[in-house]
Amino acid sequence: MHPKLSRLRALVAVALLGLSVAGCGYNTIPTLEETAKARWADVQNNYQRRADLIPNLVATVQGYAKQEREVLTAVVEARAKATQVHVDASQLTDPEKLKQFQEAQNQLSGALGRLLAVSENYPDLKSNQNFLALQSQLEGTENRITVARRDYIDAVRAYNTELRTFPGVIWASTAFRANKPMAEFTAAEGSQTAPQVKF
Repeated sequence: MHPKLSRLRALVAVALLGLSVAGCGYNTIPTLEETAKARWADVQNNYQRRADLIPNLVATVQGYAKQEREVLTAVVEARAKATQVHVDASQLTDPEKLKQFQEAQNQLSGALGRLLAVSENYPDLKSNQNFLALQSQLEGTENRITVARRDYIDAVRAYNTELRTFPGVIWASTAFRANKPMAEFTAAEGSQTAPQVKF
């Protein structure tokens, strides 16, 4: 056999092998994993945006509602706790870490809700342009958080499904043995219970 012909056959075989590996789902697991990590970065970015708005909001409310010290302190403390809990992309397979993150964020959401409820008692505060702008930014940020969390949940679902279904399960048990399912957000405790309305 001619050496050039055998070299050409070897190149063709390598090219066919590369195409078959690329076409059989080998790249799907890493692609979905990176997508989920990117979605997690969006979640963190939006929570950070909310944390950055809080000092200005607290300062504005404080100017009008000095006697609401307890509520203001609760918001500041909840913000401090929420910004201390970090979950990086390598910890997304640890449901306990994600639960800690989610609990800290839920505490901050509750404290912010109490702060905004207190503002209802101060008509001058409610008409303050700075407060209205901050409140609007906070509402927009909460909407962004909801969208980012939804996108993360969808990306994690796709990744976890790929690890458990054919042909991904083959790659997960061979080439990607170290890849574990990622943790998802769960509903906050009591969120499925309808609030009681009394007249």
